[in-house]
Amino acid sequence: MSLSTLSTLAAESHGEPAVHPYVIGAVALAILLGMLLALISFGGGREHS
Repeated sequence: MSLSTLSTLAAESHGEPAVHPYVIGAVALAILLGMLLALISFGGGREHS
């Protein structure tokens, strides 16, 4: 199959996505907020020189 055939087949499929985009966004936001919390908690006990 050529790339143009695959892109045509992908464009013609009108099914629902397997995972809702809001779920992916919520997971990404939770990961980033968790990393921010870890950064603040680890860096909070250290004094600046």
